[in-house]
Amino acid sequence: MEIVKVDKKGRILIPKNIREKIGVKEESYVKVRVDEKGITIEPIEPIADKYFGAFKITKWPENLDEFITEVMERWLIQKAM
Repeated sequence: MEIVKVDKKGRILIPKNIREKIGVKEESYVKVRVDEKGITIEPIEPIADKYFGAFKITKWPENLDEFITEVMERWLIQKAM
């Protein structure tokens, strides 16, 4: 357990040893949950890390926006089946 101070803007500093232990990196996002007993802070795994290597792209698309739209349309069609 660590004791930390809440600053004037309501921020707290998560000590480095805790950040390292749970995998919270600089500029990353965390999930904050509030209940009657207190506050829980959990790291959020980046989507890119979660799906890294899930798709093999043999050729980089010329128009990334069109590529993403096409992939999402295919995904929605599969999900509807």
